[in-house]
Amino acid sequence: MELSLKSRERRVGFALTVPALLAFAVMILLPFVQSFRLAFYKFTVDMQAPAYVGLANFARILSDPGMATVWWNTLVFVVLTTGLTLLLGLAWALVVNQTFWGRSLLRSLSLLPWVLPTTVTAFLAAWIFNGQYGVLNAALLRLGVLEQPITWLAEPAGAMAAVILAKVWLSVPLFMAFFLAGLQTVSQDQLDAARVDGCSHWSLLRYVVLPHLLPTVVVVTVLGAMGNLQAFDVIYALTQGGPIKSTTMLSIEVYKQAFQNWDMGTASAVGVLWFFTIAVPAGLYLRILFRRED
Repeated sequence: MELSLKSRERRVGFALTVPALLAFAVMILLPFVQSFRLAFYKFTVDMQAPAYVGLANFARILSDPGMATVWWNTLVFVVLTTGLTLLLGLAWALVVNQTFWGRSLLRSLSLLPWVLPTTVTAFLAAWIFNGQYGVLNAALLRLGVLEQPITWLAEPAGAMAAVILAKVWLSVPLFMAFFLAGLQTVSQDQLDAARVDGCSHWSLLRYVVLPHLLPTVVVVTVLGAMGNLQAFDVIYALTQGGPIKSTTMLSIEVYKQAFQNWDMGTASAVGVLWFFTIAVPAGLYLRILFRRED
């Protein structure tokens, strides 16, 4: 029996995905399975072969007071970074959505932080927050806000603020692009009708624009939280998790356990916990996505 057109299209579509699926299996799935298995073993650089220890790695991690600090740092970083990026991205999208001379150029320049390599952004942030010759100290001293320089990156609160602001600067252009795309789909007739009814700019934003953007806000927030949970390069390049573990996130902890302590078993266990932490917003995103398709 001759296959229907839809069946042939499905087979062709599946065949086209096979190379990508094979690459995914080799590059991501197999290393993940190996890492998951290694989480139940003790394996350090001086051992010839891993030794099975069951849940001992997880028990040691969950009972370590230092891991509580890592979890708290991760929570603070993700919440503040995602929240600030959301607000600034939306505000900037509203600005560049207006009609004015040079709007296209400003939109292009707004994407510059996202285009720059992350390490470049981290080094720029390190220069800005430098305690001796940083731009931030120089500006605050000239304005009379400070009487003497502050070593921002040597203070736990200052270091956390630095990594959050650096990550926000990197992420705002992407959020802005999503929101700008959503603003382009707002019905002009609906806006005009609301203005005729006497709505102010704030009322338009509150009752027309924001409800229209709500699905975009939800998706962007979940994706942003997932990305911030995986943040590594900007944090490591800026503070390397210091001072005194004040900016050590789950991603940094995995790196330190694996390539500083050379404890692959503990690093894999932290990685498994990190994976399930990321799986929470990922599952939420997939649920929202499939619900919209239904």
